[in-house]
Amino acid sequence: MPITADPRLQSAIDALALPGVAIGHRLISPGDEDALTPEELRGISGSVVERRRASGAARIVARQLLRELGYPESPLPRAASGAPIWPAGVTGSLAHDRRVAVAAVATSRDIDALGIDIEPAELLPIDLLDIIATPDERPGIGDDLICGRLLFAAKEAVYKAVYPLDRIFLEHHDVQIDFSERRGTVRNGRTVELRFCISTHLVALAFLPHCIDKGA
Repeated sequence: MPITADPRLQSAIDALALPGVAIGHRLISPGDEDALTPEELRGISGSVVERRRASGAARIVARQLLRELGYPESPLPRAASGAPIWPAGVTGSLAHDRRVAVAAVATSRDIDALGIDIEPAELLPIDLLDIIATPDERPGIGDDLICGRLLFAAKEAVYKAVYPLDRIFLEHHDVQIDFSERRGTVRNGRTVELRFCISTHLVALAFLPHCIDKGA
């Protein structure tokens, strides 16, 4: 049987855990493309097998996490934006790089928004650093190109978290990351919390805890 998990990476992912959020990963394996339902294949059926395989791997993880939260397995088709459509009462996010797929799933009563991203633990090409980092972020990164790669993942996670709420397209400089405060802020002022890990891969999680209006 193929090896479908990286214990070191899962240990690092487990450290990101917070109440109400389930996170998991899968090493992308031949045959994962067969996990896609007809609804999930819609729009990508003609794509190269690597894309379908990664999409299938991410959904295998997501369905397992849904079971852990007490939800039945269900198709996760794509919205027009490309984001997965989750069952009622659930929020979540999927991501993958060339080798690994990840998913984060939560109940809407605990989390209002959720975004996850994964990148290989490799140096960011130096010519991309100023494209990704704002002038305020740049001094804190210096020439640390692993931190630059993590910054990219964090901004992707923030975008995935806030887009369903605001429907605003964001460039990299529209998102400001503060690693010390574990916070991401977008140009409209919305702020989300961040968690991240550095292991065999870099994983960033952005989330907005559910806020109950006590005045309602």
